[in-house]
Amino acid sequence: MTSKFVRFLLAMAFAVSVAALAQTGTAAASPAPASPAPASALPAAPSAAPSAPIVAGTGTKVGTINIEQAIFATNEGRRDFEALSKKLEPKQTELKGKNDEIESLKKQLNAQGDKLNEDSRGGLVKQIEAKQKVLDRDVQDAREEAQNQQNEIAQRILQKMAPVLVKYAGDNGFGIIIDTSQPWPQGPVVWWGPSVDVTKQVVDAFNAQSGVPAPTTTGGAKPTGTRAPGTSPLTKPATPPPAKPQTGAPPK
Repeated sequence: MTSKFVRFLLAMAFAVSVAALAQTGTAAASPAPASPAPASALPAAPSAAPSAPIVAGTGTKVGTINIEQAIFATNEGRRDFEALSKKLEPKQTELKGKNDEIESLKKQLNAQGDKLNEDSRGGLVKQIEAKQKVLDRDVQDAREEAQNQQNEIAQRILQKMAPVLVKYAGDNGFGIIIDTSQPWPQGPVVWWGPSVDVTKQVVDAFNAQSGVPAPTTTGGAKPTGTRAPGTSPLTKPATPPPAKPQTGAPPK
């Protein structure tokens, strides 16, 4: 799962992109109705967890899309996040080395603690504490750097995806397409069926327009970012499974 900051970024960037493009996109893709209703995007609510963006069109069909999944499922997204993951591998190795050094000192302290005099034991404890502080700071810096680079990739792809989604909605008669990246109650949709999900269709349209070939690598998702043993991944997986409809479930 992405952090609240990433969700805020995606929601705001998507709303801005669609707001600028939806009116001309749907006007060109749909026949003029008797009473024109220009497409628009509802901006995120002013809160820590903004509501998901909504694309409004002039058709009558209702659709859903998982924007987060779509971004990471595109060929461009998979390529760029895999490249980022490889780029950050040296930092991960560096942090692991520092962590291993600290663990070695801790084992030394546990094994020889009773045999060391007070000065020697105190010096070893201070050494461990100092190295731990450096490691904690390095992990935090690496996490922020990885998150910033991931955000840049996601925002860039999102800016390109907005007009693709608007055109798809207009060409296929959708009156509204709602983002289901956040499950209810954080998101606006309580339940939806796979028949209304257009994530895969939009990803396919995006890939066709971008011309970026599918990455040749295979296998499951790899974490993007750097981590030290015993810590959680610094960022969300770089390449989630291919986009497929997700069926929401009503609350019990």
